Amino acid sequence: MRRLPFDKAKLEEIAAKWPTPFHIYDAKAIRDNAKRLKKAFSWNKGFREYFAVKAAPNPYLMKLLKEFDFGSDCSSMAELELAAKVGNTGEAIMFTSNDTPEEEFRRAWELGAIINLDDITHWECVLKAIPQPADFENRVFCCRYNPGPLKGGNAIIGKPEEAKYGMTRTQLFECYARMKAAGVKRFGLHTMVASNELDPNYIVDTAKMLFDLAVLLNSELGIELEFVNIGGGIGIPYRPDDKAMDIAFVGEGIEKSYKETIAAAGLKPVKLFMECGRCITGPYGYLVARVLHIKNTYRLYAGLDACMSNLMRPALYGAYHEIVVPGKEDSSETSIYDVTGSLCENNDKFAIQRMLPVLAVGDLVVICDAGAHGHAMGFQYNGKLRSAELLLEADGSVRQIRRAETLDDYFATLDFAGLA
Repeated sequence: MRRLPFDKAKLEEIAAKWPTPFHIYDAKAIRDNAKRLKKAFSWNKGFREYFAVKAAPNPYLMKLLKEFDFGSDCSSMAELELAAKVGNTGEAIMFTSNDTPEEEFRRAWELGAIINLDDITHWECVLKAIPQPADFENRVFCCRYNPGPLKGGNAIIGKPEEAKYGMTRTQLFECYARMKAAGVKRFGLHTMVASNELDPNYIVDTAKMLFDLAVLLNSELGIELEFVNIGGGIGIPYRPDDKAMDIAFVGEGIEKSYKETIAAAGLKPVKLFMECGRCITGPYGYLVARVLHIKNTYRLYAGLDACMSNLMRPALYGAYHEIVVPGKEDSSETSIYDVTGSLCENNDKFAIQRMLPVLAVGDLVVICDAGAHGHAMGFQYNGKLRSAELLLEADGSVRQIRRAETLDDYFATLDFAGLA
């Protein structure tokens, strides 16, 4: 059974001030996790994690991670502005976008971000978007590599050759040649080929693939990369029998590959970047809800005051999230439930045929591992309002870091006066 950072009494106290449903994050656990990641890659003096803003786009969480010099991995205008508001500008931003509008390239340029191109045609788009003549002397550009069938994918991100992201090897080399001819002198290399991956060797092999490419880019184009960004994709153990990735093992494996490839080729030191999101905050965020109804028809249903607009992963991917009932962790009385929300969609279920302690109306339930791609993927279908986000500090204090939406928020973009 999952250990929570709060007991039933503490949770009831929190819920008395901020009604359910809400997301709550464990600040101490996130900080400890950030320290573990940095330690695993401390052998690389230029190592930097660019937190994937899409996983948890909250300025308080981003500011917390900035304590550890984490940058921001951004993929939209809103994420660029969010990064800037927490003080991440310049090369603290990695702008990795696809199907990108010119105005977003322009804003990334204005902020001094590292611009990571998803497609060879995007170079011309950048040239149109930024002021000309452009001074490329001290600006950093990067290309996203899609290895196609050379690298297996996984269920969430799909096979690389079927993914919309990145360039082929031929396109990659051509794009670097074009940028170099235009006067670009500072380069990086990037890939992102998996999501929620639990095999540590997959991450190590991905790094080796990029290190090999770095050597080829140097020998064929004379390009000396400043960094290699191995992407994110490190998974978390959603299921009780999943094994968490050994991040220290990953760090050691990548260091060994670095020495055998980059160092052995005599290249100048290359910085290692990552853009993890899920594994940074995912295990340390919780969706807290209350049981509204117990329904007994062809199945036993526990209906919550949360729904898939608060956490859509189970409906979208059939994803598993552990459910804990504070105060009933050791109960021997159990039943099998479908745990549901109130949307007018039959897939609005957090769990299907899940063995849980016997539930009663009013019970608090905690849905675990909701700290990434949880609140961030919220929506307003059926007029559902996005819930609050809270931060639990090490001393037990709690602060609201995003208020719950109201009906006024929901109607704010509608012009009722125009109906008259």
